[in-house]
Amino acid sequence: MATATSSSEQSVVDAVYKGLYIGGEWREALEGGTFEVEDPSTGEALCEVADAGADDARAAMDASAEAREDWRWHAPRERGEILRRAFDEITERVDELALLMTLEMGKPIHDSKAEISYAAEFFRWYSEQAVRLDGRYSVNANGAGRMLTLKQPVGPCYMITPWNFPLAMGTRKIGPAIAAGCTMVMKPAQLTPLSMLALVDILERNGLPKGVLNVIPTSSSSEVSEPILSDPRLRKLTFTGSTSVGKKLMEQAADQVLRVSMELGGNAPFLVFDDADVDDAVQGALTAKMRNLGEACTAANRFHVAAGVADEFGEKLAEKMGDMKVARGTEEGAQVGPLIDEDQRSTVRGLVDDAVDKGAKALVGGKDVDGSGYFYEPTVLAEVSNEAELRYEEIFGPVAPMFSFSSEEDAIGEANDTEYGLVAYVYTRDVKRALRVCEELECGMVGLNQGMVSNAAAPFGGIKQSGFGREGGYEGIEEYLETKYVAINL
Repeated sequence: MATATSSSEQSVVDAVYKGLYIGGEWREALEGGTFEVEDPSTGEALCEVADAGADDARAAMDASAEAREDWRWHAPRERGEILRRAFDEITERVDELALLMTLEMGKPIHDSKAEISYAAEFFRWYSEQAVRLDGRYSVNANGAGRMLTLKQPVGPCYMITPWNFPLAMGTRKIGPAIAAGCTMVMKPAQLTPLSMLALVDILERNGLPKGVLNVIPTSSSSEVSEPILSDPRLRKLTFTGSTSVGKKLMEQAADQVLRVSMELGGNAPFLVFDDADVDDAVQGALTAKMRNLGEACTAANRFHVAAGVADEFGEKLAEKMGDMKVARGTEEGAQVGPLIDEDQRSTVRGLVDDAVDKGAKALVGGKDVDGSGYFYEPTVLAEVSNEAELRYEEIFGPVAPMFSFSSEEDAIGEANDTEYGLVAYVYTRDVKRALRVCEELECGMVGLNQGMVSNAAAPFGGIKQSGFGREGGYEGIEEYLETKYVAINL
């Protein structure tokens, strides 16, 4: 299945600085430690990266706090121009950056290119918003005075990103923070730090001042997070990751009463009504399920299909998923790469086995792919019991479990029967039904007759235990701004 890293691939890895980036300088960890970054398609180490500890975290926080005052008054136009120049460079280097991402994360090259284009758009969008941080001036209702409101940067931010979208999850936090005038300490995921290290190098070359963005890869999140979260100079925490970790971080953030935004887990329902265009729904299902190998919080996690079209939908989806080429992401024509590591593959395997044990029927797939790397077959499960664990757990893999429903009310009830509320997908040709269902679904985003909702110009985020706050769009920059009110006596 997999092959060893080629010399041309290794050269892309070798070109990336692998130290800590603190105060505008590349440095080794103070204790000299490193950790390995692995290629999930082979299980082999790609390189070693500096392993930050508590003292490195304090140094990063010091640099962020020191840069705060100058950066908050930096000309908004120039903040925007830095982002625009970085956008241009990312776009020019898409092939190189895509290969780097595929090597550390596993997704096929075309998926990596799609992520890089998406990631770059946050820099372009917020380059345009940097000069539009409007306040207001108005007459008091009684005419006796005036009201002035100002939008000002929150201050130093601590950012924690996940492994599944190693560039985009960074740019949609960094972009609005730069535009707003905030300084940052960024902790990328241990499994995929290389894309973030490449990104900070791009920002440095395009004029980002020293100390504005500090990047500290580490093998111990708790060790570096504690001194940062307890520092009274920190003003904001933003995290993308699991709900369980998010809850612990919120507890830690409470001591400092930090401004917090959380993009947490999902359990996205995909609803197919009996009046839907089944072929269109199948194509949307492939996008919603198989984007990023299913390792996405927005991935369709369970398919609720009207009983009258369930067989047709299942057969067509199984045929499409069964035809997908499973291969190392660098291989020509690869459509499904490996899962991120053996722990994740074991989780997916366990969820599928549990569902089959409880009566589910595998229409296609259902097992590991032989050979090196962490590959798992694209899988469609029919007749899944509501008792199956994957009905309620986030799968994070290429597995599509199907459930049937008999009425619109049942469909909505089934969709909302989860503690999560990030995204849902709806396929119907009835406009009235579409609006009714979209209003009733308990989630922050809905894909109506389309299998993708991500858009740099739109607000991304969820409700319930999928978190709070929004990233992207006009709303995203508000997460990095405080509102100050000035009462004026004339």
